[in-house]
Amino acid sequence: MRERTSYEVVCSYLPERLRRVMNSISINDRRGLTEVRLRSGRPVSMVYPYGFRFVTDTGELTASHKNSACLCVSPAEIAAAVEMLCRYSVHSCKRELCEGYFVPACGIRVGAAGTVNTSAGGAMSEFSSLNFRIAREVKGCAEELYRMCGNSSGVLICGRVNSGKTTILRDLCRITGNSEKAVLIDERNEISASSGGSAGFDVGAMTDVIVGQERAAAICTAVRTLSPEVIFCDELAVPADSAAILSAFGSGVRFAATIHAGTYEELMKREVGRSLIEAGVFGYAVFLQGSGGCSEIREIRRLCDAV
Repeated sequence: MRERTSYEVVCSYLPERLRRVMNSISINDRRGLTEVRLRSGRPVSMVYPYGFRFVTDTGELTASHKNSACLCVSPAEIAAAVEMLCRYSVHSCKRELCEGYFVPACGIRVGAAGTVNTSAGGAMSEFSSLNFRIAREVKGCAEELYRMCGNSSGVLICGRVNSGKTTILRDLCRITGNSEKAVLIDERNEISASSGGSAGFDVGAMTDVIVGQERAAAICTAVRTLSPEVIFCDELAVPADSAAILSAFGSGVRFAATIHAGTYEELMKREVGRSLIEAGVFGYAVFLQGSGGCSEIREIRRLCDAV
C-alpha cells in the first residue's frame, strides 16, 4: 500500500469542508509547501520559501486575502481539527495543550494559538489558529557539512525560525549514522517520525532513536545504555541541556545540535550556546541562509575556542 504524503496527513486532520478543498489543490501548487495555516475567521494560507498564498473555495491560490472567494475557517472547524489532533481525547493530550503543539505523524509539527487557562495548569483552550509545519526529507543537503566537519568535531547548526535546521540535522544524522554509532534524541518525534518502533525518515543504519523523553534525560540515558560516538538533538534552549551535554562530552561523546540564532553575534548572546562553545563542545558553527525551510548553508565557521 502506498504511504501517505505529509500533505495528505495534514489534510486528514482537517474537517470535511476544508479537507475537500485542500485535496483539490493541484500537485504543482503543493510543491515546496512548508506550512498550512488555519486562523479562525480568516482564509487558509499556504507558506512557501518564496512567500505565501491564500486558498480559494475552489482550490485555487491567490496572493490577496481580500479575494471574496477565499476559503475562511470557522471557530468550529478549528475546534474540530484540535479534537482530531487529540484523537478525540483532549484529556490525554495535557502535555501538548500546555506546550502548544502536536506532532501527529510523519514528523509534522502543529503549533497552536489560543487562550491559556491558568486554572488548568497552563493548558491551552479556545483555540484560534493552527500551524501545520510540514517535515521534509532532503537527502544530500548535509553532504558538504559532513565533508568539512561531520566526523571530526561537534557541530552546532544555527538558523532563524523556518530556516531548515531540523532538515539538515536529519540528513547529517543519516550520513553519520551510516558509519558511526549514533543516537538521535527526538523529544517531539519530528526528526525521525517514528511509528511502531521504526523511523519514518532515514536517520542512518547505525542510529538509535529515543523518542518522547526530555532532552537532558535522554542524553543521560543514551550515554549509560547505548555507547554512542555521536549524539544528535534539536533546539538547545535551557540550562539542563548544557549540563547533560557537558557530562556526556566529558565521556568522549561528540554532539550535533541545532539552536535558534541567525548570526554569530546572536549565538553568543544565547547562554546555552555560548557556554557549550566556551567548553569546547562544538568545533564548528553552521549558519543557514534564512527562512523558508531551504536548509541552505550560508557559512561554516570554525570556532577558535574549541578544543
